[in-house]
Amino acid sequence: MRDMRSSKRDGGNPLAMSSRAFASGRSAARRPASALERWLLGEMLRSLGNPSVALVAWDGQSVTCQGGGQPQIRLHLRDPGALFRLALDPEFQFGELYSCGRVEVEGDLVALIASIQAAQRIQRGTRSRLMSRIHPPRSNLLTKSPGNIHHHYDIGNDFYRLWLDQQLLYTCAYFPTPSIGLEQAQVDKMDHVCRKLRLQPGESVVEAGCGWGALALHMARAYGVRVRAYNLSREQIAYARQRARSEGLDSRVEFVEADYRAIEGQYDVFVSVGMLEHVGRRHYRDLGAVIDRCIGKQGRGLLHSIGADYSAPLNPWIEHRIFPGAYPPTLGEMMEVLEPAGLSVLDVENLRLHYAKTLEHWLARYEAATDRVEAMFGRVFVRAWRLYLAGSLAAFRCGKLQLFQVLFQRHGDSHIPWTRAYLYAAGDEPWKTATS
Repeated sequence: MRDMRSSKRDGGNPLAMSSRAFASGRSAARRPASALERWLLGEMLRSLGNPSVALVAWDGQSVTCQGGGQPQIRLHLRDPGALFRLALDPEFQFGELYSCGRVEVEGDLVALIASIQAAQRIQRGTRSRLMSRIHPPRSNLLTKSPGNIHHHYDIGNDFYRLWLDQQLLYTCAYFPTPSIGLEQAQVDKMDHVCRKLRLQPGESVVEAGCGWGALALHMARAYGVRVRAYNLSREQIAYARQRARSEGLDSRVEFVEADYRAIEGQYDVFVSVGMLEHVGRRHYRDLGAVIDRCIGKQGRGLLHSIGADYSAPLNPWIEHRIFPGAYPPTLGEMMEVLEPAGLSVLDVENLRLHYAKTLEHWLARYEAATDRVEAMFGRVFVRAWRLYLAGSLAAFRCGKLQLFQVLFQRHGDSHIPWTRAYLYAAGDEPWKTATS
């Protein structure tokens, strides 16, 4: 991965904005905006759904939507080139231009993104197809998946330690009450998953996409199961193996550096937390076939995944710069994993607001560590990851993204709980309302 991490090593711009082009933009920024450029600012605001945002040109002239009052957020375009790039390809170029400082946000970045997302209609049809052609998503073929995973997860454990919890869980936490801290919420998430799976001592579990190993180790330590966990990230696997040895759990937990398609053996339980996003819809049947062959006659499992209410590609800038090959499925698309394999859905839970709360913690911790991040990777990287985290938080707050947990079991197996009471231990009550 050269694009995001090369700036510190070679002084180049990781977002492919040459110093010559940027200097040209700065020179052009000295002249006033033309009538055409002012018109284009207004058209761009209308295309965004007229959010309560002011677009400010390089000469200080601003455009706002009529009747919208005084906007609390101002988006500054530093040069004419930034305006034209943003007008032609807003979803991709906003990330490029913000990362390089050619677009600046005065006000709350999360609120800006949420305002635009809330104001826009669901974009389908010609424009969506055109953007997919201009910025085609990365393939998740067996030969391509390792590169996609290394691009994001092998940046370095020291980077993730700056803003994740102590156990390095990089998936949605579970907040029995919104006021608890991130560390406890991540432990509660693992227990929530384990209770859903009704883990029993002596059972065998296979985990697809294990991150830094926290869930696998928790299942073995707290629930007495044996775990084999698969992951393509070299740095995560090395960390997980070292932790298993240090905690005396290496005889109960095996970490395998391999793709989910390499899973072998028979298990009582299958679990995947935060991996389905990297599978790609074309390979859902492959994953279903893996589950089908590896769980027994009374096998059960859980898929935990970022999702969406309607089928659409991931934001092309995030897919290209941050999460190559990622795709958030709809709930119906998740069934394409389970139905062909003859697996029955037992329960579905949407933890969207829990992920928004998780991202609030991550973003706050990240902002507190930006000096150290800049020393590692440079200023452009700092801004790119700020935008990624802020945009994710906005998407979960406004409902553009969801977080689905789907519990499943073999078709026709009646060894299932009569009620959901088993999910909630003493003191672990679900939220009464979203604002409690």
